[in-house]
Amino acid sequence: MPLITCQNASFAYEGNTAVSGLQFEVQSGDYLCVVGENGSGKSTLIKGLLRLKTPQSGSVVMGEGLLANEIGYLPQQTAAQKDFPASAYEVVLSGRLGARGIRPFYSHEDKALAEENIRLLGIEALRNNCYRELSGGQQQRVLLARALCATKKLLLLDEPVAGLDPVVTQELYRLIEKINRDTGITIIMVSHDIQSAVKYAKHILHLQNSQVFFGRTEDYLKSGAGIGFLGGVRNDASLD
Repeated sequence: MPLITCQNASFAYEGNTAVSGLQFEVQSGDYLCVVGENGSGKSTLIKGLLRLKTPQSGSVVMGEGLLANEIGYLPQQTAAQKDFPASAYEVVLSGRLGARGIRPFYSHEDKALAEENIRLLGIEALRNNCYRELSGGQQQRVLLARALCATKKLLLLDEPVAGLDPVVTQELYRLIEKINRDTGITIIMVSHDIQSAVKYAKHILHLQNSQVFFGRTEDYLKSGAGIGFLGGVRNDASLD
């Protein structure tokens, strides 16, 4: 059974349909990149997958017993988040809050998982540093480690490289690919960076307030949607 199945789903934002005609499956271990212009419904879809929004019509079915609190989520950063007064280790460990339930303290297993993900992200030297004093790229690594503490199945990443310089951006993309390859965790990433999306993702979902394309990356590159979007053509004829 697929990890996620969207059956003719649509989602609304403030009473208006934001994205419709969603008909796709995500298999366990996949790396899906969701692309499209601003306002095309990408972030609304992410909220739907997090079950923060109920489909206006159609359905979204989670397989493998996946629960909402078992999804690792890396949202777009806000100014308030960047100024969070905690150590990098405390931020990473807070990814276990959803799994902690009513337990008042973190367990030995919670702390061991935080340490494991700190090592995986290569941020051992930052663990005691104040989060708000870290660079943008370092903060994203910490937040990615935090998201990994919440899941062994699915990471949802909403514009994870926004505002980062080109060198740090490529490092983070390579790290995300490594996580997908080495751990088998499914990645769904929203990105404006179409060039990197087609370089790293296995599948592409292209939205323009409806589903324009879903399929393998190599097929997207040959499609009207892919050729138009990569070439900067924005007329309707390019979005077949």
